[in-house]
Amino acid sequence: MRKLIAALLIVAATAFAAPLAHAVQPDEVMADPAKEARARELSRELRCMVCQNQSIDDSDATLAKDLRLLVRERIAAGDSNRQVIDYLVERYGEFVLLKPRFELHTLLLWLVPPLVLVGGGLGLWLHIRRRGRDTARVGEAPKPLSADEQARLDKLLEQGTDRAS
Repeated sequence: MRKLIAALLIVAATAFAAPLAHAVQPDEVMADPAKEARARELSRELRCMVCQNQSIDDSDATLAKDLRLLVRERIAAGDSNRQVIDYLVERYGEFVLLKPRFELHTLLLWLVPPLVLVGGGLGLWLHIRRRGRDTARVGEAPKPLSADEQARLDKLLEQGTDRAS
């Protein structure tokens, strides 16, 4: 039992520590802490083209390492953060950004989720409102039949009892 608990604790500790681990290797780290901080910040904003939903800062893929080195190379050359991002977008396309820019060609990407959410909320509100009206009608007394309808009903009931006998 103790071995099982110890194993579970090790698995839990590993699971919680995994997100804290970064793929940056010691040979990639820049000597200047300020430039290294910039490189790490940029690396968290860039997508690993192999893993796709991981930043290059977290990815162990060879391409991610190459991109991390490229970011550090551009920073060492004196590029600003914007220039590094622009260089990578020009080279690899907008997909390299984990959070795409808000521009004309990405407008649909940014506006569809809130519009779907608002549309769904509106649809739900209308459904609840309509259902409330229908529920209110259920409690109402039915309208009395007209004389013509009553005569037809009586005739149908008479035919039904004649057949049943």
